[in-house]
This record gives sequence, structure tokens and C-alpha cells, in this order.
Amino acid sequence: MISRAPRSLRRILAVLAGLAVASVALSGCLYAQIPEASPSVTRTPDATGVPPELMSYYTQKLDWSSCGAGLDCTEVTAPLDWEKPADGDISLAIVRHQATGKAQGSLLINPGGPGASGYDFVADSLTYAVGEDLIKSFDVIGFDPRGVGRSTAVACLDAKAMDEYNYGVVDEPRNTPAWEAALTARNKTFAEACEANSSGILPHVTTVNSARDMDLIRGVLGDTTLNYLGYSYGTFLGATYAKLYPERAQRLVLDGALDPSVPGLQVGATQAAGFESALRAYLENCLTTQDCPFNGTVDEALSDFRALLASISRTPLKNSDGRVLTVDTMVTGTITAMYSEQSWQYLTQGITAVLQGDPSVMMALADQYNSRGPDGNYIDNTAEAFRAYNCMDYPVEDDKAAEDATIKEIEKTAPTFAPYWQAPDPCEVWPYPPVGVREPIAASGSGPIVVVGTTNDPATPYAWSKALAEQLDNGVLVTRVGEGHTGYNKGNRCVDTAVESFLIDGTVPNDGLRCE
Repeated sequence: MISRAPRSLRRILAVLAGLAVASVALSGCLYAQIPEASPSVTRTPDATGVPPELMSYYTQKLDWSSCGAGLDCTEVTAPLDWEKPADGDISLAIVRHQATGKAQGSLLINPGGPGASGYDFVADSLTYAVGEDLIKSFDVIGFDPRGVGRSTAVACLDAKAMDEYNYGVVDEPRNTPAWEAALTARNKTFAEACEANSSGILPHVTTVNSARDMDLIRGVLGDTTLNYLGYSYGTFLGATYAKLYPERAQRLVLDGALDPSVPGLQVGATQAAGFESALRAYLENCLTTQDCPFNGTVDEALSDFRALLASISRTPLKNSDGRVLTVDTMVTGTITAMYSEQSWQYLTQGITAVLQGDPSVMMALADQYNSRGPDGNYIDNTAEAFRAYNCMDYPVEDDKAAEDATIKEIEKTAPTFAPYWQAPDPCEVWPYPPVGVREPIAASGSGPIVVVGTTNDPATPYAWSKALAEQLDNGVLVTRVGEGHTGYNKGNRCVDTAVESFLIDGTVPNDGLRCE
């Protein structure tokens, strides 16, 4: 998700939304054809090593019901506070597609975010989430983490107020105290609404708690160890699980990795550079096509695009529905199209239309990113949950010198996006202080953990996958050479074979495998 920079230090915590589903949603290729599943099989819950105060959670009986062709669903009860289970419960929504062949256990899936719905990912786009061999071999499990979607969820603003939050025009000049005050007031309204409408869950929406929830799901499904495929932010969730439960982390694939040791400031700087690189790749491709709105060299096209952003910054374009395309919304739409090469065509359409005075395509791209439907309603609570997780997971940074150095770094490595990569930090006014840490994860005692990195991934740059694979005691790096976000099930047979052979047969790929 996009969450640019405040005047205080966490302001450059940028685009941690690397959703594996982004390109699917843009292209409309949601795979409605669900393969026929095998008859239902119920396994005995695994509560090995569970303390007495948590035993009732791990031994609960699940009530499954059909919820679509080849799918069944249930809810798992988890403690609101894992340290104080007597303080109340939350509900976790689960969808299952049972193996079409002989099942060898469950495979849990997380599509990223934080805040993306794993339930919808599996229910709406199963064959995009996983390949056919995994569908045959595993009960594929999608779940909404705490705070997300159908689970006990973060709730904030109604649709009209969310439009103002996401698309509202700020009249004050950019980067002035008045501009910062206006955005801070908007952030405060959002945070206060989240606190009022989220039924006390906000202080407990953390990745550590979500990882503990994931172990509970594993246990109630009857698996003695975890099989897991996590995309983007889902890699941080998976690595956190391996840190907490290394003996149960036996077959984990982390695709499009976050580096858990990188502080928030550097996250934003690295992502800014990643999107700048992806924009150059897009323009290089665009200039070879007949419908490209630019001409000349890549540098000349970049200069023209920057001029277009500056023009929109000065004079936003009014959309037919009354909303306005600001430069921030234009950047959001641009970034949305950077998640997949298949989405570049929509960026070409959007830029061409903007040059003709029509902001509708760019607005639609930004709407996709913000989970806003064509009717003006919001499809899910991804934005709310994203904010809740990041405000609790990222510690406060209080180093003005580091902030100034980071801003200079972004100006150097991402000159196109640098002018728009800073804004007041929403977490400054969040009702609860953060509890997370940023540190390397070794997961000593785990099984092999396969980390997949794509060389020009803009949202989770390749350097992060390399770093995570090196941090993990049993990390194994698989490299996809190419564009776009994440690497598995994107048409590269080398990557797909490595991932599927590992998850199904336990065959560990060669560390450093490079898939052209």
C-alpha cells in the first residue's frame, strides 16, 4: 500500500502492499473455474506442546459448510490477546479447497498486504494463487488474518469519508506547515474512527499475533508442521512464524520477500528506487509500441512523465464522478500498474487519457489499489488493516540526520517519485504505540525455507529477498530474472518446479538457483 512520508521520521514507510493479486485484479483474470475437490477429510487437531490455558483453542471442533463450488468454509476462534487469553476471543475466517488428489496436509496461503484477504485470494483466484500440482496435493487454505475482511476486522470510515481520506484535495501548498497540518488532521480523523469502530482489536493487530493465529490454524487443521506459501508481506508473516515456531516451520516458501531487519525509513527509500527502476523498464518497453504516449529516449520519456506529474500537481483533473485526480492519486495509479508487466498496458492507456484531459483510467487504477468499487463502495478493508498492522509493527524512528539522509537518497535514486514520496505519518496519531521490532530473523532449528526473489520487483526489491535468505539459518534463494512483483506461478517453469517440488516432495532447490 502507499503510505508516504511525514515530517517526523516514519514518514517514508512507503509501499508495503505488494499484493500478489494486484495484476490479477487489474486484468480481470479471476479464475472462477474451481477444480473439483476430493471428499471431506477431518484430521485430529494437533495440540502438541500447547500450554493448558490455550488447549481449548487448539482442540476446538470446526464446523465446515459449503461456500462455493469445490470450497468449504469455517471460522476458528482465537484469543484476542495471546498473552491474556481470558480477555476475550476473535474469529478467523477460513476457506478450504480440498486436494483433488491424495492430500498430504494443508497448505496455508497469504497474499500480502498487510491487510489483503487470503480468503478471497483462494476463493476467487485459486489457480492464480497456486499451481495445479499444489491443488492436487494439498488442501489449499486461505484465511483472513486478524483485523482483515471476514475475520474480526478493523473498521474505520464509511465510503464517503474514505473517499475524502484517499482522494481529497488539499488546497495548501505542498510541503508547507499548513499542508502538513491539513493532512495530519485527516490522519487523526481516520485513526479516531478506527479506534471507535474496531471493537478493541487495534492494539492486538500485529504480525506476531497473526503468526500465532497461523499456528493455531495449523493445529486445528491437524497438521503437525506448517506448509506455507506467503507472498510479499506474507513473507514477513512466514518468517515471523519461523522465528516463533522453528520446529514446526518445515516447508515454507516466501515469495517477494521483505527484509525484516530494514527500518521503516529504508523501506520507503528502497521501494522508491524499485518503482523508479520499474518505471524505466515500462518506458523502455512503451517506446517500442505504436500507442506509447512518449517518444525519444527513455530519459526523455522520463522527463516528459515528470513534467506531466508536475502539471497535475499544479492543476488536478476533475473526474466525471466529481472526484479529482491529484498528483498523489496519479502516483498511486502509476504504482498500481508497476506490479506486473501485464498491467503496463493500463498505464499506457491512463497516461494517454490524462494527456487528453481524461483522468478516468488513472482514477480506476488508483481505485483498484484502494479497493474502491465502481459503485463508490469499498470492496474490503485492506487499507484500514494495512494501517493498523504497520502502525503496530514498525518502531518509532527518531533520528533527524537519518531522515535527511534518506530523503537525499530518494532524491538521487528515485527522482521521479521523490517530490511525492513524503507526507505526514499516519502512525504519529495512531491511538496505540508500536510494539514491533526490526531485526534479522534466523529461525534457528527450522527446516529449509525457500525465498523467491524477482530481479526487478518494485514493491519488494530483490535485495530484500537476498538479505532474508542470508539471514535465515536454513534459507535457500531462488531468483526469477524478470519484471513485476513475486515470482511463483508467473509463467516461469524453473521457479514453479523449484517451489512445487519443495512443497510436495521436500526436494530443496539449489541455493542460488537462477531462473531466466
